Amino acid sequence: MGRRERSAEVSQVERRTVGSAALEVGAVGLGCMPMSWAYTASRQDGESSLRAVHAALDHGTTLLDTADMYGPFTNELLLGRVLRERRREVFVSTKCGLLVGEQHLVANGRPSYVKRAVDASLRRLQTDVIDLYQLHRADPEVPVEETWGAMSELVAAGKVRALGWCAVGARAARRAGAGIYDETLRQLRRAQQVFPVSCVQAELSVWSPEALAELLPWCTQRGVGFMAAMPLGNGFLTGTLTPGQGFEPDDVRARHPRFTAEMMAANQPIVAGLRRVAEVHGATPAQVALAWVLAQGRQVVPIPGAKQQRWTAENAGAAELRLTEEDFAEIAALPPARGSWD
Repeated sequence: MGRRERSAEVSQVERRTVGSAALEVGAVGLGCMPMSWAYTASRQDGESSLRAVHAALDHGTTLLDTADMYGPFTNELLLGRVLRERRREVFVSTKCGLLVGEQHLVANGRPSYVKRAVDASLRRLQTDVIDLYQLHRADPEVPVEETWGAMSELVAAGKVRALGWCAVGARAARRAGAGIYDETLRQLRRAQQVFPVSCVQAELSVWSPEALAELLPWCTQRGVGFMAAMPLGNGFLTGTLTPGQGFEPDDVRARHPRFTAEMMAANQPIVAGLRRVAEVHGATPAQVALAWVLAQGRQVVPIPGAKQQRWTAENAGAAELRLTEEDFAEIAALPPARGSWD
C-alpha cells in the first residue's frame, strides 16, 4: 500500500481529544516502555521495535508514550529515529521526574532538574517540541507548586504544548488504608491552581478498574484527558500467557503477586470471559479489553504496551470494535481479579 492510500485509510480512524489542550490523537495509543524497559530484556530488539512503531502509525495510532527513565534514555532515542522521519504524524508524550538509582527509583521534582530534563528529552527525540510533558512522580521533598510551575514555564517557552500527570501511589494507599487516589487528587488540585492539567495517566483495565471510582470522574468533570496505562493487565488480558510459564528475572512480572502460577491460574476465568465476547465479534481478547477501556469515556485513550508490529496493528484495530450491552453485562459479571498489587 502506498503512503497516499495509507493516509486516506488512517484519516478514517477514530480520533480523541487530549484534555484542555484540545490536541487530537488516535483513539488507541502505544506505550513504548516494553521496547526498552521492565519486560524481558532478552527479547528487546531495536529494529523490531522500530517496525512496531511504524506499523502503529500506519494503522492510525498517533500517541506514542515514553519517558526519559525507560532504558534509561534509550526509549526516547529509539523514538527519535521515528520522529526524524514522521514527526507530523506523531503526538509524542514523554515524562520527567523519576530517576533510575543504583537500587531503586528516585523522584526529582526540582525546577532546575526539570529544565535540564526537557532539553535532554528534546535532543534524544529529535524534535523541537513535546506534545505532552508528564510529571512521572511527585517529589515528596519539593512542593508540587514548584515543580509544576517549572513545567508550566516550558509551555510558555514553546518547548512543550501541554502538561500531564502520572497518578501513582495506589499500592501505598492500600497499605495505609486510604483511598487509592486520595493523595493524587490532592496533588492534582494543587497543580491545577498553578497551570492546567491536560491529561492524567493511570492504570485502568478490566482487571484493575479502580480509577473508575474517583480519578476518572474527576478528570471528566474538569475536561481533563485520561491516558489508560496497562489496559491489557501487563499482558495477562491478551490470553497469550500461560500459568506457571515463568518470567525472566528482569521482567517486572517475575515479582508481581498477580503473576505467580497460582494467581494466573485463578484469574483465567477473566480471560475466558473476554475470549467468549471476542469470538462473537471475530476479535481477540486483547481487542475486547481495549474496547472496554475505550467505552469508559470519550476522553479515555488506552496506551497498550507492545514491541512487535503484529501486536501494535491488532491493538489499533480495537478502536473499530463496538461492544453491545450484552457484552458489557458479561464483562461486568466476571469475577474480580485475585492477587494483590502490593
